[in-house]
Amino acid sequence: MSGQKERMLAGELYRADDPEIAADARRAAELSERFNNSSVSDLAARRAVLAELLGELGEGAEVRPPLHVDYGYQISLGAGSFVNFGAVLLDVGRISIGAHAQFGPRVQLLTATHPLDAEQRRAGWESARPITLGDNVWLGGGVIVCPGVTIGDNTVVGAGAVVTRDLPTDVVAVGNPAKVVREL
Repeated sequence: MSGQKERMLAGELYRADDPEIAADARRAAELSERFNNSSVSDLAARRAVLAELLGELGEGAEVRPPLHVDYGYQISLGAGSFVNFGAVLLDVGRISIGAHAQFGPRVQLLTATHPLDAEQRRAGWESARPITLGDNVWLGGGVIVCPGVTIGDNTVVGAGAVVTRDLPTDVVAVGNPAKVVREL
């Protein structure tokens, strides 16, 4: 494994132009293209491609294309989870999705981040922070989850919310930035 990939997987600053990382991205793009162009009449083939793309695909989990990922292998999708059309799962860092999670259309989980220092950004440095979603989490359409966020079990996030901080278990959160509006 290259030093840059080791740095990426450790959540440290790394350069994405590394050949091994670029090969991983190319693999993900090819598998994503196959998944996104798969036939609705051959669900077994669609699931097989998805299982090859993702790090872990739980029993009964369903993803509707199109799906966009960076690498795929950093994503764990729990049993019985449902991901609707147009999800963007930027898995530079680990994305762990619990069992029976539900995503509305166009949800974005964004682990990738960049240095605040302009010189470092211009030089191509980037990093990531993991995202963790508990069991039974429901993300409404268009929700954006930012790097490093954990959302607790059973929590509901309203459509269009931008989640910039951790959310506890058993709450409803809405807005930009998402704020807890009630307990469940």
